[in-house]
Amino acid sequence: MDIATHSGFWGMIQEATIVVQFVLALLAAMSVTSWAIILYKIFQLTQAKRKVRQEAEQFANARDLATAMQQLKRNQNSALYLVGYEAISELHRLERSSLQSRQKAAVAADNIRRVLRRGVSKRMTQYAQNLAFLATCGNAAPFIGLFGTVWGIMHAFQTIGLEQTAALAAVAPGISEALVATAIGLAVAIPATIAYNSFLGVLNAVEAEMVNFAGSFLNRAQREVSWLSRRDIRSSDAEHTEL
Repeated sequence: MDIATHSGFWGMIQEATIVVQFVLALLAAMSVTSWAIILYKIFQLTQAKRKVRQEAEQFANARDLATAMQQLKRNQNSALYLVGYEAISELHRLERSSLQSRQKAAVAADNIRRVLRRGVSKRMTQYAQNLAFLATCGNAAPFIGLFGTVWGIMHAFQTIGLEQTAALAAVAPGISEALVATAIGLAVAIPATIAYNSFLGVLNAVEAEMVNFAGSFLNRAQREVSWLSRRDIRSSDAEHTEL
């Protein structure tokens, strides 16, 4: 017989039971998928954090709302422009509506606030896509590996019973394959958990920038849009300072 079938990592996999081989294959698939997500999210979220911060500063430094939106529009795939555009569209819908000026102004601030909140939530949902899989890998992979370990040990004890011997040579292969399942489970879970927690920190920073932008947008709209900047409406809207 070929020695490779009885020694080394691949030899242990070849000698493992079908159940343990399935567990190892599942963990390998989880590892490949999680690493693909990790690499993609590193690029996506690093770029998103940088762009949102730059665009928020650009918006704050623009002389008026129209100029700020024009500048954001020039940025390719600008998340802040998409959020602001939805709010501008809501302003235009209200302006063209059949409501009287006082009624328009009375509902505008709340409507814009809801649109901005929805826009921020939509962008954050896109950024958080696939993170749930990393959380699942971090939580489930050790237990999947543990299942392979338990099954391998059970197989080792069955071997002892069949061969009627407790010699190390009889049980070592089963124990080895069991420990390999545990090790691979941890190897899948550890980077997935670290990446998930790191990405959550980046997402929180991006969300904070977008919420600050939404607040600045609403403040500018109330100052610069003539029918929205009525004194009586400002005073009534002071109760809703939180976006």
